[in-house]
Amino acid sequence: MTDYKSLMIEAQEARKKSYSPYSHFCVGAALLTKSGKVYTGCNIENAAYTPTNCAERTAIFKAVSEGEREFEAIAIVGGRANEKGGFCAPCGVCRQVICEFCEKDFKIVLGDEEQLKVYTLSELLPFSFSKNDL
Repeated sequence: MTDYKSLMIEAQEARKKSYSPYSHFCVGAALLTKSGKVYTGCNIENAAYTPTNCAERTAIFKAVSEGEREFEAIAIVGGRANEKGGFCAPCGVCRQVICEFCEKDFKIVLGDEEQLKVYTLSELLPFSFSKNDL
């Protein structure tokens, strides 16, 4: 069984590195590979907005750029910069990126270390479009 609480703690640590001077909404993510390695990411904003990158994609892109292709779970935490982070679901773009690299039963962990809710990718993206559809 996966230790989702520890994964969430890593996401909270990643959240501290958020670069969010415009929205002041800080997000952290911790991505667990099937081999047991964890890649973290934070959101990185940009004044032009569209170049902004979410924490989930930062973690996934780091892992993929290191050759990882098999993932077990991701923990995500977010909230205003001066508040404790909590429940923060991935945006639609992040859900689509997760779909590119993960199976429908991939676990997405939301909340904080005290209260976790675990979803599958298929629950958060029920009518996905993937490489299997091409």
